[in-house]
Amino acid sequence: MSTVTKEARRLKRRCRVRAKVTGTAERPRIPVFRSNRGIFAQLVDDEAGRTLASVQWTEADLRGLKSIEQASKAGELLAQRAKAAGIESAVFDRGGYQYHGRVKAFAEGVREGGIAV
Repeated sequence: MSTVTKEARRLKRRCRVRAKVTGTAERPRIPVFRSNRGIFAQLVDDEAGRTLASVQWTEADLRGLKSIEQASKAGELLAQRAKAAGIESAVFDRGGYQYHGRVKAFAEGVREGGIAV
């Protein structure tokens, strides 16, 4: 009997989502990676294969915060960097995670920062 790990199930969901979601220069994709210690996110232009902006939990502004606060603040920080790059809207790629908890807090932080997701 085959057992599929939790990570393998997440990667399968991630591939399914990525088949439908792409980013452009005007409307980049925001992929999210959630680890046990923090959250990482980028603004990606899939057509050019470039990362336009990124944020990670190891930055000084985010390091000492609790997980939900950290995710929300990271979303706002990424929104500021997106605004500086001239981006007004983006496509959210939850990376196979449930839209709940830290992932949801991050998306709401991006919206509060002024980016249409």
